[in-house]
Amino acid sequence: MDISLIETLRWKPGAGFMRLERHLARLAGSAAELGLSGAEGARDALIAALPLRDISPLRIRLELFEDGRIDAQTAPFTPLAPDAIWRLKIATTRLASTDPLLRHKTSRRGAYAAARAEIPAAEADEVILLNERGELCEGSITSLFLDDGSGILKTPPLTSGLLAGVLRQELLDNGEAVEQTLRPEDLAQGTIFVGNSLRGLIRGSLA
Repeated sequence: MDISLIETLRWKPGAGFMRLERHLARLAGSAAELGLSGAEGARDALIAALPLRDISPLRIRLELFEDGRIDAQTAPFTPLAPDAIWRLKIATTRLASTDPLLRHKTSRRGAYAAARAEIPAAEADEVILLNERGELCEGSITSLFLDDGSGILKTPPLTSGLLAGVLRQELLDNGEAVEQTLRPEDLAQGTIFVGNSLRGLIRGSLA
């Protein structure tokens, strides 16, 4: 199949891994569905990748390969300012709602890389992808949310063709978000947020 599974986690001194159990559960579920072995070693691999002392926040990228090998790499992580607003643009690259791999975080990133390459980084912090029906799906590295003033965030359903994001699922489980099919024109009816487990929710503005 020539594919690997990826989890990107945030680690905080004194607090540990953010949403660790959710990341491990997603990895195990994806591995079972795609026929990859070795997911049971993820927790130990993450712990082994940590520095000996609590020094600073870290970004940890874990990759599970087809042969069961796990690689975990750490890098310093600087959180965004609480009032950060990301500039967003909608890409012309489309996702296929019928592609089951989109629900898993895999090494197959061609569509996302193509969407990101459409727009210079100086013009947008994130790009948003649609599916073949013109429905909103997700960003190249984030899930998409709309605050329409109801008190509950709206996020595109998995049936539109998108990743089952860890932060996204947490918000759904906590009742802070619900799935709803969204189209580009809906974004003018509220406040846009993008986010992932590493960075949390980030306010967005269409550039």
